[in-house]
Amino acid sequence: MLESGVFTVSLDFELFWGVRDKRSIAEYRENLSGVRVAISELLKLFNEYGIHATWATVGFLFFKDANQLKQNLPQLQPQYLDQNLSPYKYIDNNTEMQAQYHFAPDIIDTIRRNQGQEIGTHTLCHYYCLAEGQSVANFSDDLSGAVQIANKKGIALQSLVFPRNECNQEYLPTLRQFGVLSYRGNANSSIYQPDEKKNSILRRGLRLLDSYLNISGHNTCDFIDCIRTRPYNFPASLLLRPYSDKLDFLSGLKLRRITKAMDHAAEQKRLFHLWWHPHNFGVNLQRNIEFLRKILEHYKKLQQKTGIVSLNMGELAALAEGYHEN
Repeated sequence: MLESGVFTVSLDFELFWGVRDKRSIAEYRENLSGVRVAISELLKLFNEYGIHATWATVGFLFFKDANQLKQNLPQLQPQYLDQNLSPYKYIDNNTEMQAQYHFAPDIIDTIRRNQGQEIGTHTLCHYYCLAEGQSVANFSDDLSGAVQIANKKGIALQSLVFPRNECNQEYLPTLRQFGVLSYRGNANSSIYQPDEKKNSILRRGLRLLDSYLNISGHNTCDFIDCIRTRPYNFPASLLLRPYSDKLDFLSGLKLRRITKAMDHAAEQKRLFHLWWHPHNFGVNLQRNIEFLRKILEHYKKLQQKTGIVSLNMGELAALAEGYHEN
């Protein structure tokens, strides 16, 4: 089906909504404050190397302020057993929310003006699909809200990334209901399978190790396998972990881990899907950009050698739709 390998990038664009249940703004201020500059630098790099990316965006970021947000909350809100997971009490208790940390309509407009950049969804409220206490009906109301606010901005959402990678197979028909054609599933290895109750220290440690050493395999995918059913599953291959002072001595291994998987995708005409969060680049920006540039330089070399192309999730879904029509 594919005439060449595919390099896909997706970013989980969340601001404070993605970390609110784990960190305070004070604790994560530096990362959040650096997001806008980080996104500007990422777009420059993507334009320079011809990288097409999907920006899976939390729906709350489309609003301009707290007042507009509160006027557009879904009727059926998730009743998580762990109330800390829900952002709605936080919203009720905060009459003012700093736009820098909570809202980003201007950034969304900037991203979409750049060639090859797709605005996808990360659900309306950074919804946890495996947490106890929520339901399909709650998720449906949430996704409806995300679709509506995007539609008001002239954006038709076609791609979804499940927050915290909590991919719930029972919720896939809801994606189809709202016109979402594709999602980012999890790599096949058992260490990446979602389980809200069993996200153990051991599993997290193995995922960290897998970013430097090939434990789980290349995690590339055959395109035909990805598009057998709608919505189409374009699974994550590897997380691009941000710069760390403590682990910098392993950066060579991290680069080799990623580029070897890219080689496999290019040589076998498969899909390699790299992902991260813009706020990961909010600190140590230049070091993170320098590392990403090395990855993209490798992509360019592979492109010249094998013809590998960069496609975002929406473009992959369009290819799939064309395949099923023929």
